[in-house]
Amino acid sequence: MSTHAVEVEGLTRCFGDFVAVDHIDLRVEPGTVFGFLGPNGAGKSTTIRMLCGILRPTSGRAVVGGFDISAQTDQLKNRIGYMSQKFSLYEDLTVEENLHFFAGVYGVYGAQREARIAWALEMADLRGRETMATAALAGGWRQRLALGCAVLHEPPILFLDEPTSGVDPASRRDFWEMIGVLAERRTTVFVTTHFMDEAEHCDELALIYGGRIVAAGSPSQLKREHVSQALLELECADLMGAYAALKHHAAIADVALFGNALHVTAADEAAARVAIAASGIAVRRLERIEPSLEDAFVAIIQERAGNGA
Repeated sequence: MSTHAVEVEGLTRCFGDFVAVDHIDLRVEPGTVFGFLGPNGAGKSTTIRMLCGILRPTSGRAVVGGFDISAQTDQLKNRIGYMSQKFSLYEDLTVEENLHFFAGVYGVYGAQREARIAWALEMADLRGRETMATAALAGGWRQRLALGCAVLHEPPILFLDEPTSGVDPASRRDFWEMIGVLAERRTTVFVTTHFMDEAEHCDELALIYGGRIVAAGSPSQLKREHVSQALLELECADLMGAYAALKHHAAIADVALFGNALHVTAADEAAARVAIAASGIAVRRLERIEPSLEDAFVAIIQERAGNGA
């Protein structure tokens, strides 16, 4: 029996000739927050649906909570919680009615049901909103309710598929605080996201691109291993003009737009500064910064492109 919360070997899913998930391997230790990071269409949701027993793999194997995802789906579903992108709530029911409904689905009855519903209301800060129609809740509150419903049966493993998609930054931050509460209770959390700032909260990450795992490790490990060159942040009056001027300069390894600034990567910081000065750019601010996960992700994709992968 596997000692990992999630163990995946060669997991593959094809839709006709399209390979959505391509022979991926990964391990998730119990009690960790594991981030599955990648752009839209990379294969994140397809993977999570296979791991929850919703979608059958084309090939490969996976064991979740000690159960084979293909052969033991009934046992598996009692050991996991799952929150999909669409929140899976009944909008014509009230907050409390949704909680009671999902408690019944998960076989939580009697005093345990009342205790778990009370806990979910408290955790999600939904006290005072019990009788509100779910349809009347703002997106962030529906998200909180969906999480509360997903953990009513106290699953040791929780799968969250793009849980903060479409909600405001404040709600995203609050949601990750709730994930932290669950992690403190030793729940294994497997979360898919394309938000790089969210991925910083994870203990371990796997980056998926084009259906394949392209890198894995802790956030700090990924940044350290894949961004070895100097990284400069450049603010100037004409970002696109500066981008065009630096993009193909011999001293510049890469230049990318990040918000209201450019991130300039170079093997030689001094040479990069000379190149920027010589390009006639009206510099407002130029300083070396620590790489972000987004910088690491860009570097990893470029590495694969350079290797013909």
